Amino acid sequence: MARVLVVDDERSIRNSLKEILEYEKHEVILAENGTEAIDTLRSNEFDVMLLDIKMPGIDGNEVLDEVVQSYPGLPVIMISGHGNVDTAVAAIKKGAYDFIEKPLDLNRLLVTLRNAMDRKELVHETKVLRKKISKNYEMVGDSPAISQIKDMIERVAPTDARVLITGENGTGKEVVARWLHDKSPRADKPFVEVNCAAIPSELIESELFGHEKGAFTSANKQRKGKFEQADGGTIFLDEIGDMSLSAQAKVLRALQENKITRVGSDKDINVDVRVLAATNKNLKEEIETKQFREDLYHRLSVILIHVPTLNERKDDIPLLADYFITQICNEYGVPKVEIEKNALEELQKINWTGNIREFRNVIERLLILCNKKIEKKDVELYARPLGGVE
Repeated sequence: MARVLVVDDERSIRNSLKEILEYEKHEVILAENGTEAIDTLRSNEFDVMLLDIKMPGIDGNEVLDEVVQSYPGLPVIMISGHGNVDTAVAAIKKGAYDFIEKPLDLNRLLVTLRNAMDRKELVHETKVLRKKISKNYEMVGDSPAISQIKDMIERVAPTDARVLITGENGTGKEVVARWLHDKSPRADKPFVEVNCAAIPSELIESELFGHEKGAFTSANKQRKGKFEQADGGTIFLDEIGDMSLSAQAKVLRALQENKITRVGSDKDINVDVRVLAATNKNLKEEIETKQFREDLYHRLSVILIHVPTLNERKDDIPLLADYFITQICNEYGVPKVEIEKNALEELQKINWTGNIREFRNVIERLLILCNKKIEKKDVELYARPLGGVE
């Protein structure tokens, strides 16, 4: 059942739509002009809106502009007795879900209404899933080093500046990249991650820039690369220090010209992509040994963000422990487990060579093996990371 706002200046049409939709078990509210429709929207929530275009005073197009700006999740089905293809296209370009001509076809109306409701539900589910996913990329901690990074992200995220993120494995470089994307104007566009270290050097160019059918032996069809997939959004080049020199040259061109060329093609493709990169290597040393291009380094490092090791931010361990305990207990569907203060102190003594990634694994191990709450003896028994206890 949907809550539907019907807006039409003809009483007979309003009443007919109300009768039809209520028969289908929908709740219907009526408005006879644009002004009444906008007032009704301000004090009520609706699942779908049926909106006539030609009305005295504020017409349907003006109401649609208000809905798109102030109620972007509300599907609007435009209806008109003076419709043509141009009118329909214009309405949909403005943000309408669909357009139906008068006299209304009952079956089409009901199908369109159902599809609009399905779309609204899908959009809602997508937002919920995005929130769940984003929770996995929270930046936890209030140590000076982490506070400085958070402040840097707030300043840099709204821009298109390229960012080079450095730090050891497991420190949370991807979390920084996700935050930069999620807090940017590109947040509703793709975030495409490429692990440069996991792709064979002979395939990295095809992976980044795509290829044409027949470009090489196994190229059975045309394929878009990661840069094209990220168009309008953000591409995150993780472990960029492991990228081949030939691929580095093509990435440099993409950054300079905002163009890429698929493997096996001589046609340029324009791309609008923000580039974030990360590495656990010292790129200046890689430049000295001719393993990394200096001109690419300077292109990538407009902003430099260094993520500290967990050993450099041990004051954050209580917050991190609470965060991971909550997260893991929720995943397991069990009540949150308490951790004693002396157990936290014991965790702070450990040399965390694997950083945040290792810390989370240890917390999960403790939750599985401890009884009711995590005590100091549990940490002494089960938290034995490589490197031992200091």
